Amino acid sequence: MVRRGLALLGSTHPGPSVVVTTVAVALGVAAGLDAVRVALVGVVMLFNQFSVGLSNDWLDAARDRRAGRSDKPVARGAVSVAAVRASALVSLIASLTVALVLGPLVLAANVVSVAAGWSYNLGLKSTPLSLVAYLVGFGVLPAIATLARADPAWPSWWAVTVGALLGAAAHFANAAPDLEDDAREGIRGLPQLLGRRRSIALTWLGLAAAIAVLLLGWGVTPVSVAAAMVTLALGLLGLLTPLGRGQTRAPFRLIMLAALVIVVALVTAGEALLAS
Repeated sequence: MVRRGLALLGSTHPGPSVVVTTVAVALGVAAGLDAVRVALVGVVMLFNQFSVGLSNDWLDAARDRRAGRSDKPVARGAVSVAAVRASALVSLIASLTVALVLGPLVLAANVVSVAAGWSYNLGLKSTPLSLVAYLVGFGVLPAIATLARADPAWPSWWAVTVGALLGAAAHFANAAPDLEDDAREGIRGLPQLLGRRRSIALTWLGLAAAIAVLLLGWGVTPVSVAAAMVTLALGLLGLLTPLGRGQTRAPFRLIMLAALVIVVALVTAGEALLAS
């Protein structure tokens, strides 16, 4: 029973789920939410991400088995497809229910977020429109935080844009290490069509654009300037890193570090996140 539970937890994609939830909670704190609302935002986003991760393993079960994905619990037979499917639906209902507690606007924003993730898993990832799911899913994240306030407020345009650009960077960076495996499985999303070198270049371009928007929208502050300088340094290092098969993860790690720097800058903006 314990092994099955741990396998089911593995199918939630716990790493990305916790990271995105942490960002949502941090944005909630920055937006001025009280402790209860911050906690509820965390629950909403955790179940949101669990539902997306579980639906991914459910819908890709046959493909993952063919590819011999030992990192996927369903593919190695540690948990049944039926259990993962049921858990995905329960997580989806839980996320939407808790979002409604925070108000209809949070529910609407959460529906957009979940729809982006599920549409990607349902087939968008195999089309040139794969990027759209990440743009929408990450772009709406600041809105979930700001609309959860006792006095709901829309996020600033620049916060939404930075979120969307980080989503674009995440899409290309996440796909780059596995392009060959994806191609063998017939996945023809935008990164697969562009190839590794262009995908990594577009990742850095997305991060550079996010920094530019941060400086333009929030203004020139010690934090935004520091974030720009660190991102620039990491970008230069990343562009000098070899892209051979054995070194693919090196630029990926630099990209994730640069994205983290921008996220930290974003969440330190405080009430500047709110539309004026």
